[in-house]
Amino acid sequence: MAHIDYFFATISPFTYLAGTGLEDIAQKHGATIAYKPMDLMTVFGRTGGVPPKDRHISRIEMRAQELPRQAKKRKLPLNLQPAFFPVNMAPSAYAVIAASNYGDGDLGALVHGFTRAVWAEEKDISQPEVIGACLKAAGFDPSLADKDMIGSAEQYAKNTEDAVAAGVFGAPFYITDKDQRFWGQDRLEDLDLVLSGAL
Repeated sequence: MAHIDYFFATISPFTYLAGTGLEDIAQKHGATIAYKPMDLMTVFGRTGGVPPKDRHISRIEMRAQELPRQAKKRKLPLNLQPAFFPVNMAPSAYAVIAASNYGDGDLGALVHGFTRAVWAEEKDISQPEVIGACLKAAGFDPSLADKDMIGSAEQYAKNTEDAVAAGVFGAPFYITDKDQRFWGQDRLEDLDLVLSGAL
């Protein structure tokens, strides 16, 4: 059975634009997914990247064009300048980790719910009520947001270290058990083809 390590950030617009495409591909191929929220700003700093606001104007302008194009392509609403960005992503990442360890809801829907809250719903995903609502909407007990927070914080830090060690430098990032690496929501088609043996 194929396996995919899924490195992502709950504030990443490109993670939002991925929707639940990964989950569809995994189901198609009978693959398992390990959800690994990471500290994207730390990963940027460790791998030669910079936060969006600090990038060269050419990159800023390209991002401003690319995000709306990709959103239209995927028929997803997008606010290019959301009210709560950047925001502390750690609390929502901890909730994903707790949900993965102790819950039985839909993790793909939870990740998409957090990113949608930022990029389409003008919500602050660092706030407990927003985290609880996202958990509930994805079929999890909202109280998971407060479960084993120390353990979740430790796992979040480990995920970030594991990401750098595995060659991750952005989000979303997908790595198969055969170390095939894919960066960006626009590489999901290639992931599908690799898992099918066509690439």
